[in-house]
Amino acid sequence: MTDAPRPAVRPANPRFSSGPCAKRPGWSPQALELAMLGRSHRAKPAKERLVRAIELTREVLQVPADYRIAIVPASDTGAVEMALWSLLGARGVDVVAWESFGAGWVTDVVKQLKLKDVRQFTADYGDLPDLGQLDFARDVVFTWNGTTSGVRVPDGDFIAADRRGLTICDATSAAFAQPLAFDKLDVTTFSWQKVLGGEAAHGMLILSPRAVERLESHAPAWPLPKIFRLTKGGKLIEGIFKGETINTPSMLCVEDYVDALEWAHSIGGLDALIGRADANFAVIDAFVRQTLWIDFLAREPRTRSNTSVCLTISDPDIAGLPADGQAGFAKGMVAALEREGVAFDIGHYRDAPPGLRIWTGATVQKSDLEALMPWLDWAWRTQKAALKSAA
Repeated sequence: MTDAPRPAVRPANPRFSSGPCAKRPGWSPQALELAMLGRSHRAKPAKERLVRAIELTREVLQVPADYRIAIVPASDTGAVEMALWSLLGARGVDVVAWESFGAGWVTDVVKQLKLKDVRQFTADYGDLPDLGQLDFARDVVFTWNGTTSGVRVPDGDFIAADRRGLTICDATSAAFAQPLAFDKLDVTTFSWQKVLGGEAAHGMLILSPRAVERLESHAPAWPLPKIFRLTKGGKLIEGIFKGETINTPSMLCVEDYVDALEWAHSIGGLDALIGRADANFAVIDAFVRQTLWIDFLAREPRTRSNTSVCLTISDPDIAGLPADGQAGFAKGMVAALEREGVAFDIGHYRDAPPGLRIWTGATVQKSDLEALMPWLDWAWRTQKAALKSAA
């Protein structure tokens, strides 16, 4: 069996992982020279860097001035868990899920917190549930961008402006790449390692004044671990939102996040970041439109993510195989691309339908995606040849 001819151009940076994601263009370890290594995170210069990270987050992400922002442990997962455990229980809850991480929040609300008045709205990979069924007199938990399905909410219009409940939004693959309707969001969470290519293990928790009011008026019926506690004596612990982290953060990772934020500011802020992600997505969109063997997992164009782009292999010869055969074909493509050094970590998420998942967030260069597309075709042709040879 002979491979198809290899394309002449290779991506300069083959890192298309959906998390941790590619570092910003031009990044080098020298960007971390100001890191407060070996210093207490409570020391004045270290705390100033933590405050700097919060202030730049507000500026670049365009967070309203009266919203609180905190650096919290355990990545986006930790931030979401803090919100669920601290805020829920005051009224009924609607939980929305259309991929694996959203399904995890359903499990936490139903099986861990054991809330009784819960309505679940779910959809298969590739679709959104009917968001018109949500009742915003209740608390609503949802994911803005499904990292493992490539399906996002197109905007915040589905959220009632006069809501009485809280909206708790996992925005980890959307923040800095998609406009977030903060006037409709009471809790917004994300992690550093996604759109800005920061390091893992730290999360961000953004609270509206309505969320703060809930924290100060509602005492959960269950014990709260120390790492989740946002109030003391019925009052918000304001220091958490002024750089006084609950646990010890990595000052190396803090410096890396600050560097990413400063880069974002230097290129034009949020609009520039969204523009880069949209332009990156457009490269794959054009390829899919002209290529018969591949398609988007997200069926509705308005819901297609511009960061975690999930693709299915629509070639009838492959789509007709059993699920393990489809997965094997996709994995063969991924392995071939990695061996060539042109794309790392672009396989489908373990719970998702077989296919490819390519990160197109703001730190990825459009030219690298343009170079990658012919290689996808090469990998498909190579695997098809191998499949026919084995038949």
